[in-house]
Amino acid sequence: MNTRLMTIETPIDIDSVQNYIDGEWRAPNGTDGQDIVNPATEETIAHTDFSASSDVDEAVAAGYDAFEGWREVPVEQRIQPLFRLKQLLEDHQDEIAKLLVKEHGKTFQEAKGELRRGIENVEVACGIPSLMQAGHLPNAAPEIDETAVRKPLGVFTAITPFNFPGMIPLWFLPYAVATGNAFILKPSERDPLTAQYLFALVEEAGFPDGILQLVNGSKETVNTLLEHDDIAGVSFVGSTPVAKYVYETAAANGKRVQAQGGAKNHIVVAESANLDFAAEQTIGSAFANTGQRCLANPVAVVVDEVYDDFAERVVENAANMTVADGLADDSEMGPLITQEQQERVEGYIQEGIEDGADILLDGRELETPDTGNFLRPTIFGNVDSEMSIAREEIFGPVLALIRADDFEDALRIINRSRFGNAASLFTDRGSDARKFRHTVDAGNLGVNTGTAAPMAFFHFGGWKDSFFGDLHAQGEDMIHFYTDKAIYIERWPDE
Repeated sequence: MNTRLMTIETPIDIDSVQNYIDGEWRAPNGTDGQDIVNPATEETIAHTDFSASSDVDEAVAAGYDAFEGWREVPVEQRIQPLFRLKQLLEDHQDEIAKLLVKEHGKTFQEAKGELRRGIENVEVACGIPSLMQAGHLPNAAPEIDETAVRKPLGVFTAITPFNFPGMIPLWFLPYAVATGNAFILKPSERDPLTAQYLFALVEEAGFPDGILQLVNGSKETVNTLLEHDDIAGVSFVGSTPVAKYVYETAAANGKRVQAQGGAKNHIVVAESANLDFAAEQTIGSAFANTGQRCLANPVAVVVDEVYDDFAERVVENAANMTVADGLADDSEMGPLITQEQQERVEGYIQEGIEDGADILLDGRELETPDTGNFLRPTIFGNVDSEMSIAREEIFGPVLALIRADDFEDALRIINRSRFGNAASLFTDRGSDARKFRHTVDAGNLGVNTGTAAPMAFFHFGGWKDSFFGDLHAQGEDMIHFYTDKAIYIERWPDE
């Protein structure tokens, strides 16, 4: 398939994925690679070669050289390419979304929503002139003025996952360059075409050569970035085992690290909840993006009094979902990213049955398209919180329903999880909501919303085994991560 993406000026061929280093498109020099396959049609749409360590060295060297001049550019001028990038992203949103659907599988509307969230981070980063102000105090001591300033640190990298190839790079990229740093993106090798398109727009926006770079690859590329002497900091989003490895390896090499890990988020349905609304929101949370997101709520803890009524509603809603190619107009859920992931999810379904959970809706037995990695929604009832389907991150369209004795029991069940990414509550009682917010150990807490996703001007939370580090993605935390404070202490005594 001849796939081409268009910028305003120049068509860029993406049949073979390339790196973008020092303002040039270059073929990676590694010996390994893989095909990019449309998960809905099983059609090979491109091929990506992996980078060698020499490619990373070239990108880091170019970034470090560019940083020396970029850090001296007035902040008001540094954000001008970001304004242009924001407009380019909006102008090309539909084309990027269609490409994203082809390589990832999510629905077109999900892809557009993802890009909108990414663009919001570019908008926030355009406010860096105010966000970087750190404080000044005249007469801090006799004849002494003190000023705090934020300084950029050098070359940063982000290693991003397959599930949000358009949004998650934009959690990091705009803030890194707006604060005066150089930045290298290492996208997922499973769906790198969206990043390729993003960097075509980066080139069009007019950033100086070396400030923004793209390096494709797999584990070897990641390890080279984690261990490179001239990388100042690393951002990562992915599974918990890999997040922990990234954190430990990068920190041992003297780098700042923020590593977002996996999740097993819970919804609590209180006896006072609007059950129709709660069921609708739960379905959207559990099955959007085919369950392949760290903010999905794949576990619903339902108070016994309303459990049966709620279970009936979610099963009916999920059974009626349209599962199809994400580009189909009526598609409500697309395929899983790979056949291996589909087999992994189906393995968890079988394990849930063997552990004794009641299978209320078996997605393996329902009709799906003839080709592609499709699996319809699956729902288990009367799940024990110690079962694997309740404890482990499945990353697929599987929802587990747990029966709680009462509201307090539901909160205890949530807090036994080793993860702490997000949780949501459905209730009509303010006292329930207040207790939920104060009691639950998770970083993103929602009340009467299925997905507790913070806006770009707030940081993206994550606690326990869902996050390694102390400064999160998005918002003000990014300003702290990409800069360090210096204090100027000045005395100008009268002669």
